Amino acid sequence: MPKSYSPVWSPPPASRVPSSSLQLSPAEPEERMTAVNLHSQKASSTKDDTEELGNVTSDFHQAGPTNGQDNNIPVSTRVRPHYRYSLTDYFLKYFLFLCNLVFSVLGLVVLALGMWGLISKESFAQEKIGSIGTDPMLMLVTLGFVLTMLCLSGCVGALRENCSLLKLFSATVLVLITVQVLAAIMAYSLQDQIGGFLRSGMLTAMVRYQDDLDLRFITDEIQSNLQCCGADNYRDWEINIYYNCSAPGVLACGVPVTCCVDPLENGTVLNSQCGVRAQQLDEFTAQSVIYLGGCLGGISRWIEQHKGLIETIGIVVLVVQILTLFISTRLIETIQWHKVHI
Repeated sequence: MPKSYSPVWSPPPASRVPSSSLQLSPAEPEERMTAVNLHSQKASSTKDDTEELGNVTSDFHQAGPTNGQDNNIPVSTRVRPHYRYSLTDYFLKYFLFLCNLVFSVLGLVVLALGMWGLISKESFAQEKIGSIGTDPMLMLVTLGFVLTMLCLSGCVGALRENCSLLKLFSATVLVLITVQVLAAIMAYSLQDQIGGFLRSGMLTAMVRYQDDLDLRFITDEIQSNLQCCGADNYRDWEINIYYNCSAPGVLACGVPVTCCVDPLENGTVLNSQCGVRAQQLDEFTAQSVIYLGGCLGGISRWIEQHKGLIETIGIVVLVVQILTLFISTRLIETIQWHKVHI
Protein backbone atom coordinates (compact mmCIF):
# COMPACT_ATOMS: atom_id res chain seq x y z
CA MET A 1 0.00 0.00 0.00
CA PRO A 2 1.24 3.33 -0.68
CA LYS A 3 2.30 5.25 2.42
CA SER A 4 0.06 8.07 3.53
CA TYR A 5 1.62 11.23 4.74
CA SER A 6 -0.20 13.47 7.22
CA PRO A 7 0.40 17.11 6.76
CA VAL A 8 2.74 18.62 9.40
CA TRP A 9 2.20 22.23 10.42
CA SER A 10 5.23 24.32 10.54
CA PRO A 11 5.42 27.91 11.72
CA PRO A 12 5.90 30.46 9.12
CA PRO A 13 9.35 31.66 8.77
CA ALA A 14 10.07 34.42 11.23
CA SER A 15 10.57 37.66 9.70
CA ARG A 16 13.97 38.84 10.24
CA VAL A 17 14.25 41.94 12.28
CA PRO A 18 17.28 43.98 11.80
CA SER A 19 19.70 43.71 14.64
CA SER A 20 19.88 47.39 14.79
CA SER A 21 16.20 47.58 15.81
CA LEU A 22 16.71 45.18 18.82
CA GLN A 23 19.20 47.47 20.48
CA LEU A 24 17.77 49.84 23.22
CA SER A 25 18.40 53.49 23.19
CA PRO A 26 20.53 54.83 26.04
CA ALA A 27 17.52 56.54 27.77
CA GLU A 28 15.18 53.55 27.76
CA PRO A 29 16.79 51.59 30.68
CA GLU A 30 16.51 54.59 32.94
CA GLU A 31 12.87 55.15 32.00
CA ARG A 32 12.04 51.52 32.69
CA MET A 33 13.76 51.61 36.09
CA THR A 34 11.87 54.78 37.03
CA ALA A 35 8.58 53.16 36.07
CA VAL A 36 9.39 50.07 38.12
CA ASN A 37 10.28 52.20 41.19
CA LEU A 38 7.06 54.23 40.89
CA HIS A 39 5.03 51.05 40.68
CA SER A 40 6.77 49.66 43.79
CA GLN A 41 6.19 52.88 45.75
CA LYS A 42 2.49 52.92 44.83
CA ALA A 43 2.12 49.32 45.92
CA SER A 44 3.90 49.97 49.24
CA SER A 45 1.78 53.13 49.90
CA THR A 46 -1.40 51.23 49.16
CA LYS A 47 -0.32 48.48 51.56
CA ASP A 48 0.49 51.00 54.34
CA ASP A 49 -2.86 52.77 53.89
CA THR A 50 -4.67 49.46 54.09
CA GLU A 51 -2.82 48.48 57.28
CA GLU A 52 -3.49 51.93 58.88
CA LEU A 53 -7.16 51.76 57.99
CA GLY A 54 -7.31 48.29 59.49
CA ASN A 55 -5.69 49.52 62.71
CA VAL A 56 -8.08 52.46 63.01
CA THR A 57 -11.07 50.19 62.41
CA SER A 58 -9.76 47.71 64.98
CA ASP A 59 -9.24 50.50 67.55
CA PHE A 60 -12.73 51.83 66.87
CA HIS A 61 -14.35 48.46 67.45
CA GLN A 62 -12.24 47.68 70.50
CA ALA A 63 -12.93 51.03 72.21
CA GLY A 64 -14.65 50.49 75.55
CA PRO A 65 -15.63 52.83 78.39
CA THR A 66 -12.61 55.04 77.60
CA ASN A 67 -14.05 55.88 74.12
CA GLY A 68 -11.03 54.53 72.34
CA GLN A 69 -8.47 56.49 74.32
CA ASP A 70 -5.32 54.69 75.34
CA ASN A 71 -4.34 55.39 78.92
CA ASN A 72 -0.69 54.79 78.02
CA ILE A 73 -0.67 57.75 75.64
CA PRO A 74 0.86 60.85 77.28
CA VAL A 75 -1.63 63.49 78.34
CA SER A 76 0.00 66.10 76.13
CA THR A 77 -0.69 63.99 72.97
CA ARG A 78 -4.38 63.36 73.68
CA VAL A 79 -7.09 65.44 72.09
CA ARG A 80 -9.03 66.96 74.97
CA PRO A 81 -12.46 68.53 74.76
CA HIS A 82 -12.82 72.20 75.77
CA TYR A 83 -14.68 72.68 79.05
CA ARG A 84 -16.07 76.08 79.99
CA TYR A 85 -17.20 77.57 83.30
CA SER A 86 -20.92 77.58 83.88
CA LEU A 87 -22.91 80.67 84.82
CA THR A 88 -23.13 79.36 88.37
CA ASP A 89 -19.32 79.13 88.60
CA TYR A 90 -18.93 82.70 87.34
CA PHE A 91 -21.57 83.93 89.77
CA LEU A 92 -19.91 82.23 92.76
CA LYS A 93 -16.49 83.50 91.70
CA TYR A 94 -17.43 87.17 91.42
CA PHE A 95 -19.82 87.04 94.38
CA LEU A 96 -16.97 85.81 96.58
CA PHE A 97 -14.69 88.46 95.09
CA LEU A 98 -17.11 91.36 95.76
CA CYS A 99 -17.95 90.23 99.30
CA ASN A 100 -14.29 89.96 100.25
CA LEU A 101 -13.55 93.29 98.57
CA VAL A 102 -16.20 95.03 100.71
CA PHE A 103 -14.94 93.45 103.92
CA SER A 104 -11.34 94.25 102.95
CA VAL A 105 -12.26 97.94 102.75
CA LEU A 106 -14.06 97.64 106.10
CA GLY A 107 -10.98 96.01 107.62
CA LEU A 108 -8.78 98.82 106.33
CA VAL A 109 -11.12 101.40 107.90
CA VAL A 110 -10.98 99.61 111.27
CA LEU A 111 -7.19 99.34 111.00
CA ALA A 112 -6.90 103.05 110.20
CA LEU A 113 -9.10 104.01 113.16
CA GLY A 114 -7.02 101.88 115.50
CA MET A 115 -3.76 103.35 114.26
CA TRP A 116 -5.17 106.87 114.50
CA GLY A 117 -6.20 106.21 118.09
CA LEU A 118 -2.76 104.89 119.05
CA ILE A 119 -0.93 107.78 117.37
CA SER A 120 -3.22 110.50 118.73
CA LYS A 121 -2.76 109.20 122.28
CA GLU A 122 1.01 108.85 121.76
CA SER A 123 0.81 105.22 122.80
CA PHE A 124 4.14 104.53 121.10
CA ALA A 125 5.95 106.95 123.39
CA GLN A 126 8.62 105.46 125.60
CA GLU A 127 6.71 106.06 128.82
CA LYS A 128 3.51 104.49 127.45
CA ILE A 129 4.81 101.65 125.33
CA GLY A 130 4.79 99.31 128.31
CA SER A 131 0.98 99.49 128.69
CA ILE A 132 0.14 99.32 124.99
CA GLY A 133 -0.89 95.68 125.36
CA THR A 134 -3.98 96.69 127.34
CA ASP A 135 -4.90 99.56 125.02
CA PRO A 136 -8.37 99.05 123.48
CA MET A 137 -7.14 100.64 120.26
CA LEU A 138 -4.72 97.77 119.87
CA MET A 139 -7.72 95.47 119.61
CA LEU A 140 -9.04 97.57 116.71
CA VAL A 141 -5.64 97.40 115.00
CA THR A 142 -5.47 93.62 115.41
CA LEU A 143 -9.06 93.12 114.27
CA GLY A 144 -8.60 95.38 111.24
CA PHE A 145 -5.33 93.70 110.23
CA VAL A 146 -6.72 90.15 110.52
CA LEU A 147 -9.92 91.06 108.68
CA THR A 148 -8.04 92.83 105.89
CA MET A 149 -5.53 90.04 105.31
CA LEU A 150 -8.20 87.35 105.45
CA CYS A 151 -10.53 89.09 103.00
CA LEU A 152 -7.69 90.06 100.66
CA SER A 153 -6.62 86.41 100.42
CA GLY A 154 -10.17 85.44 99.48
CA CYS A 155 -10.53 88.39 97.11
CA VAL A 156 -7.30 87.79 95.19
CA GLY A 157 -7.73 84.02 95.31
CA ALA A 158 -11.19 84.22 93.74
CA LEU A 159 -10.17 86.75 91.08
CA ARG A 160 -6.91 85.02 90.08
CA GLU A 161 -8.27 81.50 90.65
CA ASN A 162 -5.40 80.79 93.05
CA CYS A 163 -6.14 77.58 94.93
CA SER A 164 -3.47 78.22 97.58
CA LEU A 165 -4.99 81.54 98.65
CA LEU A 166 -8.50 80.08 98.55
CA LYS A 167 -7.43 77.15 100.71
CA LEU A 168 -5.84 79.56 103.21
CA PHE A 169 -9.03 81.63 103.22
CA SER A 170 -11.24 78.57 103.70
CA ALA A 171 -9.10 77.19 106.50
CA THR A 172 -9.13 80.52 108.36
CA VAL A 173 -12.90 80.89 108.00
CA LEU A 174 -13.34 77.34 109.28
CA VAL A 175 -11.20 78.17 112.32
CA LEU A 176 -13.24 81.33 112.97
CA ILE A 177 -16.51 79.40 112.75
CA THR A 178 -15.19 76.81 115.19
CA VAL A 179 -14.02 79.49 117.64
CA GLN A 180 -17.35 81.32 117.49
CA VAL A 181 -19.34 78.15 118.08
CA LEU A 182 -17.14 77.21 121.04
CA ALA A 183 -17.44 80.77 122.43
CA ALA A 184 -21.23 80.63 122.17
CA ILE A 185 -21.30 77.28 123.97
CA MET A 186 -19.00 78.58 126.71
CA ALA A 187 -21.04 81.78 127.11
CA TYR A 188 -24.23 79.78 127.49
CA SER A 189 -22.69 77.39 129.99
CA LEU A 190 -20.95 80.17 131.98
CA GLN A 191 -23.72 82.74 131.87
CA ASP A 192 -23.82 82.87 135.67
CA GLN A 193 -20.18 84.02 135.71
CA ILE A 194 -20.54 86.62 132.96
CA GLY A 195 -21.84 89.13 135.49
CA GLY A 196 -18.63 88.80 137.47
CA PHE A 197 -16.53 89.40 134.36
CA LEU A 198 -18.57 92.49 133.47
CA ARG A 199 -18.26 93.86 137.00
CA SER A 200 -14.50 93.35 136.99
CA GLY A 201 -14.18 95.11 133.63
CA MET A 202 -16.39 97.98 134.71
CA LEU A 203 -14.41 98.57 137.90
CA THR A 204 -11.14 98.50 135.95
CA ALA A 205 -12.49 101.13 133.57
CA MET A 206 -13.56 103.29 136.52
CA VAL A 207 -10.12 103.06 138.13
CA ARG A 208 -8.41 104.20 134.89
CA TYR A 209 -11.14 106.68 133.98
CA GLN A 210 -8.92 109.77 134.07
CA ASP A 211 -5.83 108.11 132.62
CA ASP A 212 -7.18 106.22 129.61
CA LEU A 213 -9.20 108.20 127.11
CA ASP A 214 -10.59 105.07 125.45
CA LEU A 215 -11.90 103.59 128.69
CA ARG A 216 -13.26 107.01 129.62
CA PHE A 217 -15.14 107.23 126.33
CA ILE A 218 -16.59 103.70 126.74
CA THR A 219 -17.63 104.38 130.34
CA ASP A 220 -19.28 107.68 129.45
CA GLU A 221 -21.20 106.08 126.59
CA ILE A 222 -22.48 103.29 128.83
CA GLN A 223 -23.53 105.66 131.64
CA SER A 224 -25.22 108.20 129.39
CA ASN A 225 -27.05 105.70 127.15
CA LEU A 226 -28.15 103.32 129.92
CA GLN A 227 -28.76 106.15 132.41
CA CYS A 228 -26.67 104.57 135.16
CA CYS A 229 -23.76 105.48 137.41
CA GLY A 230 -20.98 103.20 138.61
CA ALA A 231 -20.93 99.42 138.58
CA ASP A 232 -23.49 98.63 141.33
CA ASN A 233 -24.40 102.19 142.38
CA TYR A 234 -23.06 105.73 142.25
CA ARG A 235 -20.88 105.25 145.35
CA ASP A 236 -18.59 102.89 143.39
CA TRP A 237 -16.80 105.94 142.03
CA GLU A 238 -14.94 106.18 145.32
CA ILE A 239 -12.62 103.55 143.85
CA ASN A 240 -11.15 106.20 141.56
CA ILE A 241 -8.30 108.17 143.14
CA TYR A 242 -9.64 111.45 141.77
CA TYR A 243 -13.25 110.91 142.90
CA ASN A 244 -12.31 109.44 146.27
CA CYS A 245 -13.53 111.53 149.18
CA SER A 246 -10.02 111.68 150.65
CA ALA A 247 -8.54 113.06 147.41
CA PRO A 248 -7.69 116.74 147.08
CA GLY A 249 -9.35 118.84 144.41
CA VAL A 250 -12.85 119.66 143.24
CA LEU A 251 -13.52 116.09 141.99
CA ALA A 252 -13.35 114.60 145.50
CA CYS A 253 -16.58 112.76 146.50
CA GLY A 254 -18.02 113.54 143.09
CA VAL A 255 -19.09 111.55 140.00
CA PRO A 256 -18.52 112.11 136.26
CA VAL A 257 -20.83 114.44 134.41
CA THR A 258 -22.36 111.51 132.50
CA CYS A 259 -23.96 110.35 135.78
CA CYS A 260 -26.03 113.54 135.97
CA VAL A 261 -29.72 113.46 135.19
CA ASP A 262 -29.56 116.87 133.51
CA PRO A 263 -25.95 117.61 132.57
CA LEU A 264 -26.94 120.56 130.37
CA GLU A 265 -27.51 123.85 132.12
CA ASN A 266 -30.49 125.64 130.55
CA GLY A 267 -30.53 122.84 127.98
CA THR A 268 -27.59 124.21 126.01
CA VAL A 269 -24.38 124.46 128.06
CA LEU A 270 -22.72 121.39 129.60
CA ASN A 271 -22.50 121.74 133.39
CA SER A 272 -19.28 119.89 134.28
CA GLN A 273 -19.84 120.55 138.00
CA CYS A 274 -23.22 118.81 138.24
CA GLY A 275 -21.74 115.74 139.97
CA VAL A 276 -19.58 117.55 142.51
CA ARG A 277 -19.96 116.13 146.06
CA ALA A 278 -22.73 113.80 144.85
CA GLN A 279 -21.40 110.87 146.91
CA GLN A 280 -22.08 112.83 150.11
CA LEU A 281 -25.78 113.14 149.27
CA ASP A 282 -28.33 110.68 150.55
CA GLU A 283 -30.22 108.66 147.96
CA PHE A 284 -33.42 110.70 148.25
CA THR A 285 -31.59 113.94 147.53
CA ALA A 286 -29.19 112.44 145.02
CA GLN A 287 -31.88 110.90 142.80
CA SER A 288 -32.85 114.33 141.49
CA VAL A 289 -29.26 115.11 140.54
CA ILE A 290 -27.64 111.85 139.38
CA TYR A 291 -28.61 108.31 138.39
CA LEU A 292 -28.52 106.02 141.41
CA GLY A 293 -28.55 102.61 139.72
CA GLY A 294 -25.40 100.84 138.63
CA CYS A 295 -24.55 100.02 135.03
CA LEU A 296 -24.33 96.24 135.55
CA GLY A 297 -28.08 96.09 136.06
CA GLY A 298 -28.58 98.34 133.03
CA ILE A 299 -26.40 96.11 130.86
CA SER A 300 -28.31 93.01 131.99
CA ARG A 301 -31.65 94.65 131.19
CA TRP A 302 -30.38 95.83 127.79
CA ILE A 303 -29.19 92.30 126.90
CA GLU A 304 -32.52 90.83 128.01
CA GLN A 305 -34.49 93.35 125.94
CA HIS A 306 -32.38 92.81 122.81
CA LYS A 307 -31.80 89.09 123.25
CA GLY A 308 -33.70 88.20 120.08
CA LEU A 309 -31.80 90.75 118.00
CA ILE A 310 -28.45 89.55 119.35
CA GLU A 311 -29.30 85.93 118.55
CA THR A 312 -30.49 86.89 115.05
CA ILE A 313 -27.29 88.81 114.30
CA GLY A 314 -25.17 85.95 115.59
CA ILE A 315 -27.01 83.41 113.43
CA VAL A 316 -26.81 85.64 110.35
CA VAL A 317 -23.06 86.15 110.80
CA LEU A 318 -22.55 82.41 111.26
CA VAL A 319 -24.65 81.57 108.20
CA VAL A 320 -22.73 84.11 106.08
CA GLN A 321 -19.44 82.56 107.14
CA ILE A 322 -20.68 79.04 106.39
CA LEU A 323 -21.97 80.21 103.00
CA THR A 324 -18.61 81.83 102.26
CA LEU A 325 -16.85 78.61 103.22
CA PHE A 326 -19.12 76.61 100.92
CA ILE A 327 -18.58 78.99 97.99
CA SER A 328 -14.79 78.99 98.40
CA THR A 329 -14.71 75.18 98.65
CA ARG A 330 -16.89 74.83 95.55
CA LEU A 331 -14.68 77.29 93.67
CA ILE A 332 -11.53 75.36 94.63
CA GLU A 333 -13.03 72.11 93.33
CA THR A 334 -14.10 73.78 90.08
CA ILE A 335 -10.67 75.33 89.47
CA GLN A 336 -8.86 72.06 90.15
CA TRP A 337 -11.23 70.14 87.88
CA HIS A 338 -10.67 72.56 85.01
CA LYS A 339 -6.90 72.44 85.46
CA VAL A 340 -7.01 68.64 85.10
CA HIS A 341 -9.37 68.46 82.12
CA ILE A 342 -8.20 71.44 80.09
